[in-house]
Amino acid sequence: MKYVIAILIFSIIILFHELGHFLMAKLNGIRVNEFCLGLGPTLVGFKRGETKYSIKLLPFGGACMMEGEDEDSEDERSFQKKSVWARISVVAAGPLFNFIMAFAFAFVLILCNGVDKPVVYDVMEDYPAQEAGMEAGDTIVSINGKNIHFYREVSLYTFFHPGEALHIVYERDGERREADLKPVYDEEQGKYLMGFLGSGIAERTNVLESFGYSFYELKYWIDTTFSSLKMLVTGGVSLNDISGPVGIVKTIGDTYDQSSSGGAYLVFLNMLNISILLSANLGVMNLLPIPALDGGRLVFLIIEAIRRKRIPPEKEGMVHFVGLMLLLVLMVVVMFNDVRLLL
Repeated sequence: MKYVIAILIFSIIILFHELGHFLMAKLNGIRVNEFCLGLGPTLVGFKRGETKYSIKLLPFGGACMMEGEDEDSEDERSFQKKSVWARISVVAAGPLFNFIMAFAFAFVLILCNGVDKPVVYDVMEDYPAQEAGMEAGDTIVSINGKNIHFYREVSLYTFFHPGEALHIVYERDGERREADLKPVYDEEQGKYLMGFLGSGIAERTNVLESFGYSFYELKYWIDTTFSSLKMLVTGGVSLNDISGPVGIVKTIGDTYDQSSSGGAYLVFLNMLNISILLSANLGVMNLLPIPALDGGRLVFLIIEAIRRKRIPPEKEGMVHFVGLMLLLVLMVVVMFNDVRLLL
C-alpha cells in the first residue's frame, strides 16, 4: 500500500507540473502532440483532437510534447513560431503550477492541523536565552533579520547557520524586545542550542489566517530547498544525503509505517506534508538555470527577449542535449546510491 501511495504522490505532482505547460500551451495556441505521465513505452493511451494522452511504463516523469519544441517545424502553431513571451509563459508555467499545488496542499494541511507558532514554551537554565532575559511565552519575530512565522524555522536557521551569533527580535505583552545570543554546542545532542524550547503543539487558525500562513509554508519549503542546495555546493552535505526516486519512495514508505499506527488521518496529514515538500522542491529545481530543465530554457528565452534575436536552435539544442546527458548520469549515480544505502 505504501508504495502505491508513493507512486500516486509522484504521479500527481508530476502530472500537475506538466499540466501547467499543457494549459499555457493551449492558451497560447500551441499544438500539443502528446501529454503523458511516466517515461518509456506506452502502456495505454488515446487520442482526442490533435493530442495523444498516454500513461508510460516507468511511473517517474512525464511530458507535454509540443510541436516544434525541440525540432524545426513549419506548423504555424508550433512552439518556436510563437512570441518569446508566449514561450516564456509556457516554460515557466510548470514550476509555477508546482508552487500553486504546494500552496493548496499547505492550506489544507494548516486548516486540518494548525500552525506551530514561534512561541517560547520553556527556557533552559544556564543557557544564552535565559542569560539574555528571554522567558516562556515570548514570541520570536526574527533571527538575524529573517522573519520567523513557525517555530521550526528557528531550528532550521540554527541548522543551516551552526554556531553563528544570533540577533533575535521577540515580542512580550505586545512589546518588541531584542537579544543577542551565542549558541552553545551540546555534546549530548550533537548540536548548537540557544536555550529555549517550543511546545511542539500546533495552534488552530481560522480560514483567513490559514490562507496567509499557507504562503509562509510555501516560502519555508522554498527556503529549505535553496539552503540545502547551498550546503550541497559548499560541501555541507554529501552524496549520501541526496535522495533520488528510490530514496524518496523509501522515505514515504517509512513515514507511512510510522504514521499508520496513528490511523488514516495521521497518514493523510503526513503524506500531505511530504507532498508539499516534494512539489515545492520540484518547482525550485526546475527553475535552476541548468540546461534541459525549465530554468535552462528560460535563460535562453530571456536572452532572446533582451537581444531581440534568437540564439541559433542548433547551438541551444546542443547545450540542452549535453545538460540532459549530465542529468541522466547524475540520476543514475543518485539512484545507484539510493539502492546501495538500502542494501
